[in-house]
This record gives sequence, C-alpha cells and structure tokens, in this order.
Amino acid sequence: MITSKQRAYLRALANGLETILIVGKGGISSDVITQADEALTAREIFKGKVLESAKEKAKEIARILAEATDSEIVQVIGTKFVLYRRNVKKPKINLPKN
Repeated sequence: MITSKQRAYLRALANGLETILIVGKGGISSDVITQADEALTAREIFKGKVLESAKEKAKEIARILAEATDSEIVQVIGTKFVLYRRNVKKPKINLPKN
C-alpha cells in the first residue's frame, strides 16, 4: 500500500508520461491485462486511457486492471488512469519514505 505522499510523488512522475494502454469497446481482455502487466514490469508506472466506446468508466477499468496485475491505482482523471507496481527485482522508482 502506498501513502498519500508517495501517491503525490507518483502523480508528479505520471504528468510527463505518454498514454501507452488504450481500452476501447472490447473492454478488458486477457490481452489488455497482459499488456498492463508487461508495462508495469518494464516501467513500474504507466498511463492508460479509456475510450468513450468502452462499456465501463475509467475508474472501474483501473480497479479491474489493478486487481488483475496486483498494482496500485495512482489516479483516475476523466478518461485517463495511472497504475503503479514496484518491480521487486529491478526497481526503477525510489518512492519517498513517509
């Protein structure tokens, strides 16, 4: 579980990120979960977007992906969301202590 201070730090990092995962009308498939999992392993943090054609809202998509990938929701704003998961073997992001 990340603290509010760590969440704020991750939100700041996410500002400069490009959106790399897009969820459309197909919703969350095993391919989308695999893409999210691989992105988290490689980058630890990524930004996703939910298209208008998707059945679920961004908050619900983020929650489902976070559960499926054992990651944390950093933020959800409008149609965009940010997920984070620490890479235990090769950490790239040093979170601030409490």
